[in-house]
Amino acid sequence: MLSYATIGVTDLEKSEAFYNALLAPIGAKTLMKMERIIFIGKSMKEPMLAICIPYDKEEQHAGNGNMLAIAPGSKEKCEELYHKAMALGATCDGEPGQRIPDVFYGAYFRDLDGNKIAFNHFG
Repeated sequence: MLSYATIGVTDLEKSEAFYNALLAPIGAKTLMKMERIIFIGKSMKEPMLAICIPYDKEEQHAGNGNMLAIAPGSKEKCEELYHKAMALGATCDGEPGQRIPDVFYGAYFRDLDGNKIAFNHFG
């Protein structure tokens, strides 16, 4: 059902490099690039992350209560990508761990622009 989710960024090139490096281990890369928006994912037929300079040309800001969750396929991959995000300059917003026993595992961070992102695994 989900086609893509968009987050606002302040520096398109810097954010593209961040997300391409971060998501490469799960097969994601830049798929389409235009003047103010870039789509990153595995294919145009699967859900994608879009990073953009806000359409209204106002300052980017992370929405309160907004979060993007990415399922990389395992608890181990959640932890690996969380640590990669930290190495790429992200900030911690919840270290990797089992949040609901035998149901939900999550790792949370803020990207270079303060957007909240989670790597999660059900199970």
